[in-house]
Amino acid sequence: MNIFEKYLSLWVALAMAAGIALGVAAPAVVDTIAAAEVASVNLVVAVLIWAMVYPMMIGVDPSSLKDVARQPKGLAITLVVNWLIKPFSMAALGVLFFEVVFAPFVQPADAQQYIAGLILLGAAPCTAMVFVWSQLTKGDENYTLLQVSVNDLIMVFAFAPIVAFLLGVTDIEVPWSTLILSAVLFVALPLAAGLWTRSRLGSEARITEFLARVKPLSVIGLIATVVILFGLQGQVILDRPAVIAMIAVPILIQSYAIFFAAYAAAYVLRVPHRIAAPCALIGTSNFFELAVAVAISLFGLHSGAALATVVGVLVEVPVMLTLVAFANRTRTRFAQAVS
Repeated sequence: MNIFEKYLSLWVALAMAAGIALGVAAPAVVDTIAAAEVASVNLVVAVLIWAMVYPMMIGVDPSSLKDVARQPKGLAITLVVNWLIKPFSMAALGVLFFEVVFAPFVQPADAQQYIAGLILLGAAPCTAMVFVWSQLTKGDENYTLLQVSVNDLIMVFAFAPIVAFLLGVTDIEVPWSTLILSAVLFVALPLAAGLWTRSRLGSEARITEFLARVKPLSVIGLIATVVILFGLQGQVILDRPAVIAMIAVPILIQSYAIFFAAYAAAYVLRVPHRIAAPCALIGTSNFFELAVAVAISLFGLHSGAALATVVGVLVEVPVMLTLVAFANRTRTRFAQAVS
C-alpha cells in the first residue's frame, strides 16, 4: 500500500473521474447505491467511512484519555473556530460572492438558496472524516476522539440556533435521527470495535503489527468513498459545471482560511503537532450528512441549498488532502516551535 499512500492525491483524482463516469454510464447502479439510505445517511458510504475510522480507533488507549485534559489549548482552538468563527465567516463569504461577485450571473432567488446551503455547511463541523485526516497526519487518537465528542455534544444544542439566526428562519428542525445515527455509526461503533480489538490483541507489539495490516483499509475506503460520492452527483456536475464552480469558490476560500487560522493559532500557542493538525482539520471538514439532510428538509431535494451542500461534499476530499500534505510537510518546523 506504500504506493497508494505516496500517490494518494493521484488515486483520488482518478477516483473522482471514475465516479463521474460511473454516474453517467451506469445510472442504475448509482441509483441502487443511493437508495440504500437511512435517515439521510447512505449505508454504503457509512460502511466505507467505518472502515476508514476503525484503524484509528484501535490506537485509542483508554488509560491515556485522562492525559488529554493536560492539553486544553487544542480543544479551545477547535471550539472557537467551529462555533464562533466558521458559521459566520461562511455566511459572509456566501453573501459576498452571491450578492456581489456572482450577482450578474445568478438569479436572486437562486443566490439566496446557495447562501443558505453554504450556511448549513459552515454550521456543521465534521464527525466522521476527521478521524481519517487525523490518522493521515499521525494525529493523537485520544485527543481527536475528545475533540469530536465535545463538538458533537455542542452541535446538539448550538446547530439549530446558529442556523436559525443566520437564515432568519425560526422553524429549524434538527434531524435527530441523522445526528444520532451518524454518531453511533462513525464514533460509537468504531470506538467499541477498536477497544475490543485492543483488548483481544493484548500487547503493544501485537497492536502495532495489527495496525500495519489494517491501515490500508483507510486508503481503500477513502478512494471507494470518492468514487461513490462523485458517482451520485456525476450527472449534476456535467449538467451544471458553472454553478458548481461558483459555489465551490467560497467553500475553497473558507476551507483554507479556517485551516490556516487554526493551524497558526496552534503554532503560536505552542500546541504539539499531533494535536495541532487534527484541531485545524476538524474545523475545515464538514458534517455533510447533517447539512444535506437539513437543506432537503427546509428547501427541498432539488433546491439550490441542497445543491450547495452537495458541492461541499465534492470539494472536501481534494481540499483536505492538500491540507493533510501541508500539515505533514510542516511537521518538523512545527515541532521546533513547540519544543
